[in-house]
Amino acid sequence: MATYGEGDPTDNAQDFYDWMQAAYDSLEGVNFAVFGLGNKTYEHFNAMGKLVDKRLAELGAKRVFDLGLGDDDSNLEEDFVSWKELFWPAVCEFFGVEATGEDCCVRQFELVTQSDINMNQVFTGEMSRLRSYQTQRPPFDSKNPFLATVTANRKLNKGGVRHLMHLELDISASKLRYDAGDHVAVYPTNDVALVNRLGELLGVDLNTVLSLNNLDEESNKKHPFPCPSSYRTALTHYLDITSPPRTNVLYELAQYASDPKDQDMMRKMASSSAEGKALYQSWVLAPQRHILAVLEDIRSLRPAPDHLCELLPRLQARYYSIASSAKVHPTSVHICAVVVEYATSTGRTNMGVATTWLKNMAPTDNGHPASVPLYVRKSQFRLPFKASTPVVMIGPGTGIAPFMGFLQERAWQKEQGKDVGETVLYYGCRYRNEDFLYQEELEEFERMGVLTQLNVAFSRDQEHKIYVQDLMKENKEHLWKLIHSQNAHLYVCGDARNMARDVQSAFHQAAEEVGALSHTQAVDYFKRLMTKGRYSQDVWS
Repeated sequence: MATYGEGDPTDNAQDFYDWMQAAYDSLEGVNFAVFGLGNKTYEHFNAMGKLVDKRLAELGAKRVFDLGLGDDDSNLEEDFVSWKELFWPAVCEFFGVEATGEDCCVRQFELVTQSDINMNQVFTGEMSRLRSYQTQRPPFDSKNPFLATVTANRKLNKGGVRHLMHLELDISASKLRYDAGDHVAVYPTNDVALVNRLGELLGVDLNTVLSLNNLDEESNKKHPFPCPSSYRTALTHYLDITSPPRTNVLYELAQYASDPKDQDMMRKMASSSAEGKALYQSWVLAPQRHILAVLEDIRSLRPAPDHLCELLPRLQARYYSIASSAKVHPTSVHICAVVVEYATSTGRTNMGVATTWLKNMAPTDNGHPASVPLYVRKSQFRLPFKASTPVVMIGPGTGIAPFMGFLQERAWQKEQGKDVGETVLYYGCRYRNEDFLYQEELEEFERMGVLTQLNVAFSRDQEHKIYVQDLMKENKEHLWKLIHSQNAHLYVCGDARNMARDVQSAFHQAAEEVGALSHTQAVDYFKRLMTKGRYSQDVWS
């Protein structure tokens, strides 16, 4: 069970979660084990895994093996392998069966190549319904995304090596509705050069049409991705080719290495031994080797293309905090993002799948509009119901995104003649003249009186670094007054690992030094604000 956001279920677990919360059925006779996928940098670590483990037992199901908690902040894969080592003996004992001790590779899908198929029957990147991008029909969601046209794509920063961008996507024909604070999910496309190089190394004609059909006819999952499709489409739209391969993938692929030394190395990396785990960490994770890098560096490894397609995980949608308000921009959603690009220790340059793809999206030219498959995901990150309630927003870097929507909405409320409460923003970037995002817009909001206080931390414009939490500490009296006396709502957006924690500490400090609370009382105070929905976080690691 994976945990999303503020301890929430993922989209595909929502129905199960709703049923479980309301269920009074007896699950006697049901046997279960739960492994949770979480990240310790988040407040609600593995909340879904813990809840499902507890709730199934409450409903009378029998726990076959203890709850496992994976931590993506260290090594999720290693956590799972260690848990699995003890899980199988427990299962064998519970069911009274004996393990043979032999590992074997069993294919789940069989390959069917199709040479004389009508190309109108072949998927070309659609998520679920064939030709759904040619004939768009609402409602639009994760299985039926809307193809939005790019109407603006501009670089936000004035200098520096990074590329920060603002995109506007036209949703006028979609009937999609959104609120400031929601997320837009986009389905990206893998880099053409990576796909072509993979085809080259695999020795496969990428235009060959294939279907991978489940050998278990009873299974609901008929194919690992929409089929029939060409290898090119599968590797471009459906499969994740840029994440480091999981250990189970390395184990299954080892059989295709013609050099026994390579086979041994790959099997060792997939084992649960300390040496194997260390090798996987140093050879795959630390240098961020994706599947193409693995094939380039293990020269004797040439897997069957269809088996590789079966093993690779699906390419996931990427979520961005919407940087606009539907009150002001009802027919478009805005995205603010930084292009991911970094050098690895093997001398390669890894590029972010979605941000690199979005960076190259030019608005309509020569009658060929650039389009992005998307849908809207609702969030709990909401402005207060009453416009007069004060808000304090903390969002350094691209964490500014949802607050652009909030500010547009507060300006709109003011225009409607509403009494709009104090609106305070803490924003941070490296240099005033390089990456002060939306500087003109923010200064205009301040001039209009919508933004009552604009606090900007330029971390590198002076010798000692200054961050948003430092400015918060300087303004602790005003902050505490807003929070404690005026019931302000607090919002934090951006990096979960350091920034969100440091901001929380600054809040605690204000409560202790101005509000005279003990440390324990301060921690409880802000936990209560979270429970009441007055302290919201939209953070990522």
